[in-house]
Amino acid sequence: MSDVTASEMMTIAASRALTSDDVCFVGIGAPSAACNVARLTHAPDITLIYESGTIGTAPDVLPLSIGDGELCETALTTVGVPEMFRYWLQGGRVTVGFLGAAQLDRFGNINTTVIGDYHAPKTRLPGGGGAPEIAASSGQIYITMKQSLRGMVEKIDFYTSFGHGDGGDHRQRLGIKTRGPTLLITDLAVWTPDEVSKEFVIRSLHPGVTRNMVQTTCGWPVRFDDNVVETPPPTKLELTTLRDLNARTAKAQAA
Repeated sequence: MSDVTASEMMTIAASRALTSDDVCFVGIGAPSAACNVARLTHAPDITLIYESGTIGTAPDVLPLSIGDGELCETALTTVGVPEMFRYWLQGGRVTVGFLGAAQLDRFGNINTTVIGDYHAPKTRLPGGGGAPEIAASSGQIYITMKQSLRGMVEKIDFYTSFGHGDGGDHRQRLGIKTRGPTLLITDLAVWTPDEVSKEFVIRSLHPGVTRNMVQTTCGWPVRFDDNVVETPPPTKLELTTLRDLNARTAKAQAA
């Protein structure tokens, strides 16, 4: 399947981490694509929740934003944002928060606020929205992003969503009881945190990816598991499902 793009491989690898038992708080963009591929393939009973208050959403096309009417129209129910955060998220009812990042460090801390100094930024980003609360209150966090030296950095410019802080038991010392980031899926590899240090370690490389390719697109010295394997390539069903979803989305947005 040599025609599979890196973006498709990333989305499909991310989708595999989800199950029908999950209640997933979904971020817009790549997380949304991964979650909906899971719903349309191996996890039909997954409960997808978006920040605007839609619960049990089953969109036919990918939403442009959390305010996209497609989400409300296909949801089992829609609740107010305060209820969404207080009852569902902070009440411990969300098993997985699925987030993207503009900047990420080795401990899963996320920046989506500014690039550069906060008071005189080079770039002003969209901000955190509900991501800081999702990162703190979801049972665990999955992160998906494309690798680049600009995105995967030694030190993020702003802490929007707290991951494992400085590593180790930093979350626990702050009184945060959830697990934090447990999975990072990029366009090149699958990473999980070291059990003790909480630094992300590569567990599998996507087909055709070398260790050097990963290191040259990452801003910190990459750690590799002792038994790095190859990420299984997409199945015909996975790839067809993703491409059909993207085609429907493109057609809807062009209308």
